Amino acid sequence: MNYHELIEIRADKRFGKPCIKSTRISVYDVLNWLSNGMSREDIKSDFKEISDEMIDACLAYAADKERRLITVP
Repeated sequence: MNYHELIEIRADKRFGKPCIKSTRISVYDVLNWLSNGMSREDIKSDFKEISDEMIDACLAYAADKERRLITVP
């Protein structure tokens, strides 16, 4: 998935945290909601501007960031 189309980092929005484009919802927010047991349907119900594709983009962003943190000795 090319999450770059849906995730942006702007210094003037949420202190430079990665956010879903055209919203103030950060990737961290979405990951936190999922990890605390909210379903995709719960999230989409609470935030009408979020789609399944946006949730997938947040997960892909987090996976890519995690992959980049792993270093080979």
